[in-house]
Amino acid sequence: MPEETKKITLHGVHCALGAKMVPFAGFDMPVRYTSDIEEHKMVREKVGVFDVSHMGEFLVTGPQALALIQLVTSNDAATLRIGQAQYSCFPNETGGIVDDLLVYKMDEEAYMLVVNASNIEKDWAWINQHNSMGAELENISDQISLFAVQGPLAKEVLQPLTDVDLNAIPFYHFAVGTLAGKNDVIISATGYTGAGGFELYVKNQDALDVWNAVFAAGEGVGIKPIGLGARDTLRLEMGYCLYGNDITDETSPIEAGLGWITKFTKDFINAEQLKKQKESGVSRKLVGFKLGEKGIPRSHYPILNAEGGVIGEVTSGTQSPSMGIGIGLGYVETSYAKPGTQVAIGIRNKTIQATIQKLPLLAQ
Repeated sequence: MPEETKKITLHGVHCALGAKMVPFAGFDMPVRYTSDIEEHKMVREKVGVFDVSHMGEFLVTGPQALALIQLVTSNDAATLRIGQAQYSCFPNETGGIVDDLLVYKMDEEAYMLVVNASNIEKDWAWINQHNSMGAELENISDQISLFAVQGPLAKEVLQPLTDVDLNAIPFYHFAVGTLAGKNDVIISATGYTGAGGFELYVKNQDALDVWNAVFAAGEGVGIKPIGLGARDTLRLEMGYCLYGNDITDETSPIEAGLGWITKFTKDFINAEQLKKQKESGVSRKLVGFKLGEKGIPRSHYPILNAEGGVIGEVTSGTQSPSMGIGIGLGYVETSYAKPGTQVAIGIRNKTIQATIQKLPLLAQ
């Protein structure tokens, strides 16, 4: 029998709002409320709220917390100060990626790891497997709700709800404080949209009150709930990787353009092999591209050179609501990875011209 999909805390609220609910990463999630394009534009131009409570959260504490994080993640968590977050990944032993994640430094010997919903069990097993040093671990995924309030008006909406000065939280930093009368809310200047805003980690019992307070505060600017459909188009315009598509157990962080979160200032799982890759180069690279004519690229479509030879494969693709053209990410042979290179995408029985672009795709 198929495993029953889990329900996030505000499942009933999303159903009442008319969301189309779909199974995603083992959870019943809102994919859209009105239309993907309308919701996408709301986040780019004003403000919207994603309920992404399906994400996983692990606490790593105690004197050995940093040692474990340094071993299992590619980025250098020793550089973090309290109140700072870091993008990182768990490398595996064969050159691929177990998952990508955020590392939050909560206190001197306390960290929170935020992982992808589809990988919660895999990641939990992975980190426990490597915890030979005895760090204290707690999986709090089922206790936390997460709301991403994203868009240029996010600060304006949230500031009246909290005495935390939101202007004093730089990108990839966070504060813990009271919001909408609820204590211990993590207010994080992070997100997956490139539109600015904050992510709010709240206890499940506070989720409904915080959600309602945010929507009441944003009523004057037309705040809207946003589904996973627009989350995908927003992140693609920025060229942000999606685990399971653009990065997997078989893709290395060097191939995926994540060399910037792979720090050889410390030892970590498979560091030696990844260092060799960085030094000697890789045979393929993850690139962004834009179509030069009408068409929508999809995952697994072939990427072709001028002679029609297959040089790679699309990993994510969509019609960009902001630009009105087909865009995507995919792996190509390294010799074709330079921005400006002309390629083509095989879409059904057609060959559609495309150009390799520097990321983010939206900025150009």
